[in-house]
Amino acid sequence: MNTLHSMLQSHPQASENLTVISEALHALALCEQVCLTCADACLAEESPETLRTCIRQDLDCAAICAATASLLVRRTSSGAAVLHAQLHACVLACQTCADVCSAHATHHEHCAVCARTCRSCQEKCNAALGEFSPAGLVQDEE
Repeated sequence: MNTLHSMLQSHPQASENLTVISEALHALALCEQVCLTCADACLAEESPETLRTCIRQDLDCAAICAATASLLVRRTSSGAAVLHAQLHACVLACQTCADVCSAHATHHEHCAVCARTCRSCQEKCNAALGEFSPAGLVQDEE
């Protein structure tokens, strides 16, 4: 068990499926850092102007991942509807960034790594999204 999972578990308002939330938080943190690194690597390439869209998507995805993680760790809020919307936005941002980076993956290894990381984060956020209903209520365990 990692420190973040332990912290979430010790929270008085811990949710039922902490593994899904913990995995999403780890994926979000990793994706944020990988996207920032990919943007920086794109800027260091010989013709960064050809990677402008990739850089923009990297930066947008990193910012959205950071905001999503910040909301996801808060357990005392009744803002589940906002969290649901944020997770959905993050899934879309990760998908978009992965698609853009994939287009450059054969020429730039950093884009290949970023695309894989974004897809993984997309999967983890989709799983976390399943913990919340669109109406903002925590899904009941059946």
